[in-house]
Amino acid sequence: MAHPVDITDPRDPRVDSFRDLTTADRRPDRPGGRGLAIGEGTIVVERMIHSRYAPTALLGVLRRYDELRDALAAIDAPYYRASADVMAEVVGFHLNRGVLAIAPKPRPLDLDDILRDAHTVAVLEGIGDHENLGALFRHAAALQVDAIIVGPRCSDPLYRRAIRVSMGHVLRVPHTTVTDWDVLAGSLDRHGFHTVALTPQEPSVALSAALGAPRIAFLLGAEGPGLSDHALQLASIRARIPMTVGVDSLNVATAGAIAFYERSRERDALATSELA
Repeated sequence: MAHPVDITDPRDPRVDSFRDLTTADRRPDRPGGRGLAIGEGTIVVERMIHSRYAPTALLGVLRRYDELRDALAAIDAPYYRASADVMAEVVGFHLNRGVLAIAPKPRPLDLDDILRDAHTVAVLEGIGDHENLGALFRHAAALQVDAIIVGPRCSDPLYRRAIRVSMGHVLRVPHTTVTDWDVLAGSLDRHGFHTVALTPQEPSVALSAALGAPRIAFLLGAEGPGLSDHALQLASIRARIPMTVGVDSLNVATAGAIAFYERSRERDALATSELA
């Protein structure tokens, strides 16, 4: 079980991995940092504990230790207990959620391993906003998306804000990063995926007309520019979400949620018909 260690001095070197999280060049979860994922809050930390991102240390107040006691039985790591004020001095701000956990980032998953048994995946291009990225992972977890492929020009989904916004589902939804569209397209084709590019641009079909294939990969691009021409050329079909006249687009995380929902409804209907 995680063992409590009381911290009374914010300068204690044992909590250096949690120090100054507001200072960009010291962030352990940033590119070029120490390769650590940071979970924040009891729900996210509990999901981290039960994922392949096993925490190696935690920092939090006594109350959060008590709330996490059952989950902490699954790991062997120090839980550095501190007052809210001491914790704020270490972290650099008052953390309302009261607990942080750090974990080394494991080896990325293999693309073919992810795709082999998947039926629905999301492929992201140019998603730089960490809140959109985290929201997409949360929606994917809720709506039967089996995996996410983080494609060219995306931010790191293991950045602290992305993990927090995803409610820890970044740590649970299988994902990997692929920066070469041709490699990615070859893998999707090899595993029999029908690629659906979500775009309001014509020519495109209504989303409901693009969901019948056994295996679907949704392509989602950044807000503003949308999917690149290269990505659109690789798609099997272009699909749009019907909207009121005068509204040309949705937030990318919202668009993803709608597409995932429609796909999950389609899968549920198919499963029901097969049982009938």
